[in-house]
Parts: sequence; structure tokens; C-alpha cells
Amino acid sequence: MTEHDRSDRRPATAPACAPAASPPSAAQQPYPSGPPPAWWSTSPQPPRASETPADRSGAGERPVVREEQRGSSPEGLVDRPSADRSPPQRIWYESHHLLQALSVWTERVPGRGEDAEPFVAHHSPSGQGLLSVFDGSGGAGAAPVWQAADGTSRTSAWVGARVARLATDIWFREVSGGETATPETLHEYLKYFLASAPQRRSKISGTMRRQLPTTLAAVHYRVLDPQGGLELQPLWAGDSRAYVLREDAGLQVLTRDHTRESDALELLRTDPPMTNLVCADREFTIDSQRLRYRMPCVLVVATDGFFGYVHTPPDFECMLLRTLQQAHTEGEWADQIRREVQSYTADDASLAVLALGYPTFEELRDRFAPRYQELADRYVRSRPRGLDHTPAASEAVAKPAPEDPAGLPARVRIWQDTTWQAYRAGYEIHLPPAPEEGA
Repeated sequence: MTEHDRSDRRPATAPACAPAASPPSAAQQPYPSGPPPAWWSTSPQPPRASETPADRSGAGERPVVREEQRGSSPEGLVDRPSADRSPPQRIWYESHHLLQALSVWTERVPGRGEDAEPFVAHHSPSGQGLLSVFDGSGGAGAAPVWQAADGTSRTSAWVGARVARLATDIWFREVSGGETATPETLHEYLKYFLASAPQRRSKISGTMRRQLPTTLAAVHYRVLDPQGGLELQPLWAGDSRAYVLREDAGLQVLTRDHTRESDALELLRTDPPMTNLVCADREFTIDSQRLRYRMPCVLVVATDGFFGYVHTPPDFECMLLRTLQQAHTEGEWADQIRREVQSYTADDASLAVLALGYPTFEELRDRFAPRYQELADRYVRSRPRGLDHTPAASEAVAKPAPEDPAGLPARVRIWQDTTWQAYRAGYEIHLPPAPEEGA
């Protein structure tokens, strides 16, 4: 391991908001020289490419990465061939002792996606990790601010999401080296990097206009003891979300959207503006909470391209568990999720998943099978006939007598209300209080 000089990150005249810049010792430094991978331990190894996720040469080997385009990024994320005409998409996955991770990233419009690639990292020596997603806010940051060497113009939202990802990456380097993981220190890193990023002041101004606007949703976790105790710290700004998924309790949200409306079902029916998001020109906050949890569990972070285009909040969990049951490896699960989200979303979509405490993928899948069956019985089989989603074959039921199509909207609304009320208590058990409730 080599010691990192942070001079490439901050100039000598760093602003007052920049964190202290004392480099960690070589013993603390988790990175080898060169660009850090998205997943690492004490001895990082580059993942291998393969034609299919299932192409493995033997038991116990490091997982392969699905190669869907010529070449790959430094983090093992890979695209589909441009000749496919499908929206660009990337999947990545990895496993390590009792840890299994994957991420999915897709663009709705090729070359114009404003979600940054998900960030997933685990630092073995300190027993902590981070997963996070970033959704550039195209409405508030539609103005172009940067042009690549090939002439490609990038919007303020595109740049903001990627700069926030870089800042979060560097912040976690320092956390894994001994710096305290707090929302305040993350906020300082974000402000510093955004202030240093390319910006172009627009002649058009307004209350909704932002410089480099992006959402952020992350979960920092730390293993507390050999018996599986965990400390979870969700961190967020905007309307991307973090969750914990348990086989006995299902999906539980850990973040509260920064919007005036916080009811998850009403947020599917309306599109309220965000009241807080990461940006370069105005003050913002990084909200957080701390929870004690136990392994095994699954951590999930996602942008609204995943959960904002379903019919009811339970649909997102159903999608995650349905695709899990259809898969035989981490790579197949990532690919199934990628296919599923592209079948229903109307936005860029990015997601990261980390399973903690499951010895094998097969055990992870099998232990969630009863929960998936419960969801299918309670929420999927009751779907009104005529909805645009077609249940999987395993969820199919005998077709009832035809119903009046004119009454479908009313039936859908009743079904949404009923399923949400049945699902809500478990889903919101860790929902942070609204600002007025916490005052």
C-alpha cells in the first residue's frame, strides 16, 4: 500500500469550508496506488469480464462482471453495444465473505442520462462501507455548463450528480481512514467539490433554478461486533431513497423525501417540487439518522426512476424480490432488475444493493422466498384487471369475468389505497419524523 497525497484533491488555498487535510498514514490507507475500484478489501483485485453472468470457471472464485459493451469503466461497470439502440445500461456485481453487492444504472435517453453511476464500497479493515446514488435534477439544472473534448455538451444536473459522486467517494476514503462519518463532514466535502466544478451562470433565473443540482441517498454502515450487530446511518438530500430489506419484515424506508408531501402513495400520484437538494449556489442540508440493526439484512439505495413509476409502494419490493427469485447469481439478479426497470420507468434509473450476512446467493434467495410469496398473495393477485403491468407466470391467477374498462381508474385507486394502508405500517417503521415533528 502506498500513502496518498491529497494535493490532487484540494488546492493549497482551500476554502474555509474544506475539511482538514492531514493525510492518513500508510497503515490507514485502504487504497493501492492508482484509481480506486468501487469495491475493495485489503487486496483489491480487478473483476474479470465474461459473456454471461453465469460463466464461472469454478466454485469459490471471484465473481465475474457481465460484459455488455466493448470495454468497461474502471469500476467494472459496462455498457451494451451502441448498435443495440437500447438505452445505455450498466450492471456491476461482486461478492466477498458474507457480503454480496450489485448496482444497476440505465439512461432513458442515450448520452443524456443525469443519474451518476451508483457508488458501492466496503473497507474490510475497518468493517464499514457505503452505498449511494445520485440523480441530477434536470428541471432545476437543465442549462449546459460544460463541453467535452468531442463537443458533447453536459447540463448542470449531469455535472452536479457526478461531482457529488466524486465528493462522496473521497469522503468515504477519509472515513475509512479514521475521519468521523457525519452528515456535516459529507456536507463540507460536497460544498468544496461543487464550488470547484465547472459552472456557467444563466441569464435565466428563478426560484427553481439551481447550479449543479442533484439528489443524494446513501447508507453508511459499520459492523459493531462479530455477532452481527450493525450501525446504519442513512444520509440524504432530495427525493432519492435508502431502504433496509429483511426477510421477516420486508422493505423499510430509512429516508424522508425532501418534498412538502411525504405520503409515498400520494408522491406516486403527484410530482411535488423538492424543498432541499445538493447544489452549488444555495445552502442545502444532508439529513441523517442512526439505527442499530442486526445482520442478516439487505441495504438498498435507489433514485426515483426505480420507485417513482410503479402503481403502489409495495410494487418496488415486489420487483426486487421477484427478480431475486428468478436469478441464480448476483449477476443474473442485477440483469433481471435492469430488464425490469427498463420495462416500466420513464426516467433514468440507478440502484445499489448490498446483502450483509448471507453466506451464499442461494441462501439469500431462498430465505426471501416466503416473503415474496406473501407479497404476491397480498398485493399482486389483487391487482385490478387491465393494469399495464402483467404479473409473472408464477403470479398468474384465473381470469375473472370481464370488467367495465370505464371503471378501471376508480378500481385502481381503491386498490392503491387498500394495499398502501395494509403495507404502510411496516414500510414506515424507520421513517424519520417530519421537520415539524422533530422540532
